[in-house]
Amino acid sequence: MDWYLDVLRKYKDKLLDITRYIVADAWFSKAKFVNEACLLGFHVLSRLRDDAALWYSHNGVRTGKRGRPRIKGEKIDFEKLDLQRCEKLDMEGGRAYSVKAYSKAMKRNIKVLVHYPESGGHKIYFSTNLDMSDKDIIEYYRKRFQIEFCFRDSKQFTGLKDCQARDLRKPDFAFNASPASVNIAKVMRKRYYPSLSIRLLKNCLSNTYMLKRILSKSGMKPNRTFNTKLIKELFGIAAEAA
Repeated sequence: MDWYLDVLRKYKDKLLDITRYIVADAWFSKAKFVNEACLLGFHVLSRLRDDAALWYSHNGVRTGKRGRPRIKGEKIDFEKLDLQRCEKLDMEGGRAYSVKAYSKAMKRNIKVLVHYPESGGHKIYFSTNLDMSDKDIIEYYRKRFQIEFCFRDSKQFTGLKDCQARDLRKPDFAFNASPASVNIAKVMRKRYYPSLSIRLLKNCLSNTYMLKRILSKSGMKPNRTFNTKLIKELFGIAAEAA
């Protein structure tokens, strides 16, 4: 946790020029990370545990009694939400409600979005920006998951885990080159090969490279008109196998 916070401190100015929002998975929904990030000027979007202890936000009205002013209302029962304090959202695959709540763990008010999927149970998403729209909360968090596909494709197709160098600079280059290759492949696929998956595109590019290398080493200039059909068949082997 300290390392991630140090990264935010180091690049705070550059990151704030891009966005004030940090979207992270449920591991980061801890008081230390959230509160430190907010002190640096960021807003945090993440997901809470399904059994998170939350209370309805207090409306600020003083009771007139002695003692510390009240900072929270009744505890939220996710099985029986107080719909008068919640706002219903239109969401596919279930129903969802948003409510401003007080988090016991983070000791602060947050905006909570509770999703009840058709399969049962519930998921809790939150933002430290109390004025953020409900639609943006769920869309921002869903977009965060796209990074998981980048890691998956990097491991499967561009050798993210294959570097065995011991020089610290070489793995650093490899770890950056692998996701960069995936991003380039996605751009190529979208522009030129929309019907192919990343795997099929990699096979197609590999076949192209091998064919060009064989022709360059053979010293012969191929008849492109005559070999066009054969080359297309060669490139189509991977797609046909799929």
